[in-house]
Amino acid sequence: MKNNKTSILITGGTGSFGREFAQRVLDQIKPTRIAVYSRDELKQFQMRQEFPLYKYPNLRFFIGDVRDKERLYRAFDGVDIVVHAAALKQVPAAEYNPMEAIKTNVLGAANIIDAAIDRNVKKVIALSTDKAASPVNLYGATKLCSDKLFVAANAYSGTHQTKFSVVRYGNVVGSRGSVIPYFLAQRSSGVLHITDPRMTRFLITLKQGVSFVLKCLDMMQGGEIFVPKIPSVKVTDLARIVGPKCKQEVIGIRPGEKLHEIMVSQDDARLTLETKDMFVIQPTHDYWTHKEYASSLPGSKTCPDGFCYASDTNTEWLQDTQITELVRETELHLPSDMPREDEPRFIKSS
Repeated sequence: MKNNKTSILITGGTGSFGREFAQRVLDQIKPTRIAVYSRDELKQFQMRQEFPLYKYPNLRFFIGDVRDKERLYRAFDGVDIVVHAAALKQVPAAEYNPMEAIKTNVLGAANIIDAAIDRNVKKVIALSTDKAASPVNLYGATKLCSDKLFVAANAYSGTHQTKFSVVRYGNVVGSRGSVIPYFLAQRSSGVLHITDPRMTRFLITLKQGVSFVLKCLDMMQGGEIFVPKIPSVKVTDLARIVGPKCKQEVIGIRPGEKLHEIMVSQDDARLTLETKDMFVIQPTHDYWTHKEYASSLPGSKTCPDGFCYASDTNTEWLQDTQITELVRETELHLPSDMPREDEPRFIKSS
């Protein structure tokens, strides 16, 4: 995204991704305006302290919920690009509050689509999750439904020509509720809780996630699900690096949790193009021309039958030195509202 004469809005913009995205865009792209749309007034106040008005006069804030279509219509007025990062994403919370997850993650996505089309937004890119591929929990199911809505939206944007695409990636290092801060919070107790010693996960840093979204905004044609190639890690290796002297206590898998995550399923593979640094899942809709799109990605190849991009069969794994660096970075940049080692430890992993 190179055009600085652009108005950008990010839903859920006070979260970990939103803050990193705003910082990068404000410092490097300098858009006409970037608006943060979220429902937490305290987090907006705190973010404004980090981004003072005198230094960032083009950063604006909207209090609002993606469930509120009328508010979205007002917020999207004059916006060129929407990055949709708002979601209810805690797996256990979604299992026990299913309708709330559906209202935000599914109906909220539908509201985003309607408002974007009617307000002539040029591009919408929605953040998804590895849990949306072959989902076993409600959070993953709602995000799969959301992904389907955004892909299908390209078929009925009509003369408005709004483009919709999706970015799907794994666990974000250091984000709220992620596993490294969870282990850091437990470390001084001498015991780290492991749900299952076989568990593996994809890991991506906030900086990598933001870079990937910006890249996909430039190349999207509308309808793709973009999946970055990122490393896997064993959860027991993370625990070993965080607390080398700690005991690892197995507490059992939580409701809706997988042993391993998938980002490209076998059923999606036949529609997926592979490049050097990503996979692109193409839609099945009539508006999509597969041969023409493949020719627009030099060096791309179709994934073989039976291919599956999963965290346990990944060819790239984090080494101890890389994990150590991620832990150090997480310790240095823990948000102020996350528990430190000398604070009460009630945080849950995601």
